[in-house]
Amino acid sequence: MPKKYTSEQFWKLYEKLPQELKDALFAEETGNNLYEICQRNEIGENLEDIVSLVSQVLVGVLASEDFQITLEKEVGLEKDTAKKVAQEVNRFIFYPVKPALEQLYKIGASPGEETAEKTMKRPETKPEVGNSSFAKASEDKEKPETPTTKDSYRETVE
Repeated sequence: MPKKYTSEQFWKLYEKLPQELKDALFAEETGNNLYEICQRNEIGENLEDIVSLVSQVLVGVLASEDFQITLEKEVGLEKDTAKKVAQEVNRFIFYPVKPALEQLYKIGASPGEETAEKTMKRPETKPEVGNSSFAKASEDKEKPETPTTKDSYRETVE
């Protein structure tokens, strides 16, 4: 669950944001998109809560991956509705500022707190080095193939 922030704490976080996220946070288009998303999903009564959660993602307090779960738990939306809303919010609001969000979560919200990168990072799976089939496949890709026999279809160049 996202921690509740005072307006003073919110403004301190806001001041550190890249300009792209500041613009997105208070853009008329963002508000219109949220309103339309709520109307389409018949959850207009939850608009204020959803705006608050979107703001938390844009200032670096709530990871976008946790947005759907937070909609279910804090706003009380059913799983299917929360999924639809989260998909639309990701598409219309978060995706256009994705590079800025990734940079924000890489840096972290503020010193002394757990960085957002830790909460957003997914475990990486790497193949084992000792796995001979993987090693052979990567070696094959690196080396160009050289024919072992003479090509009977090639003409000599003179």
